[in-house]
Amino acid sequence: MGYNFQAARVARTARRLTETKITDFTKYQAPVWLKAVEEIPPSEILVRPYPIQHSASNPRARKPKNIFRPTRIVYPEDQLRRDFFKDHPWELARPRMVREKNGQDARLKDWSKGLRQPGMALSGECVVQRQLWLMENKNLSKQEAYDMARHEFYKLRQQDEIESRIAIEEARMVGGYFGKNRIQVGLEVEDMEFEHWKEWATKNIKRMGDEFEQSRALENPVGDEDALDTLEGLGAGTPAAPAPAL
Repeated sequence: MGYNFQAARVARTARRLTETKITDFTKYQAPVWLKAVEEIPPSEILVRPYPIQHSASNPRARKPKNIFRPTRIVYPEDQLRRDFFKDHPWELARPRMVREKNGQDARLKDWSKGLRQPGMALSGECVVQRQLWLMENKNLSKQEAYDMARHEFYKLRQQDEIESRIAIEEARMVGGYFGKNRIQVGLEVEDMEFEHWKEWATKNIKRMGDEFEQSRALENPVGDEDALDTLEGLGAGTPAAPAPAL
């Protein structure tokens, strides 16, 4: 088994690069970490560490493979998130405010009370955590827990949309004014870009047509006999110019 000393020799390699000239007047600039690594070099370990195995090895394998490669860390929520956002891709388009302390704030919520949690907006993450809680505490299958959490999410989302629509109608009744929403602004920007593209396409089509006509005229010139007849007719009808006086 060979040893890899690239990490221990990184300072030596960087120092050699600084001594190499890129051109006659330019040298390789030393990185800012070079001096610190030279003063405090990394420790040299001749034994390759055996990473923590998150899953049991296959007993039928004759020779274990990738035993020194770190195993992939997989959480149970990962597959649940993929399933939900695969079925509801437009939920990813909703704006979200991400404020977490340690990345496990959802674990501190009480998901036995439903999807509504204090300090957390309704989103796909609520469905994932609710589904996981049902699977762990209610002994439901993955599909049953998903259907239950999904139907709760639909009801709450519909309730939010109805409340928002009623609030807008009440505000307009008392003289409230609302500007364009995100969809209207996006459609206007799309129309503007389409008009710009239409103008550009019209100019390019006209230019390509002119170039085609010019190339066609060069490839099919007027016949020589017709040109000679035309010149002779012009010469016969035009009187000869008098000779210049000496």
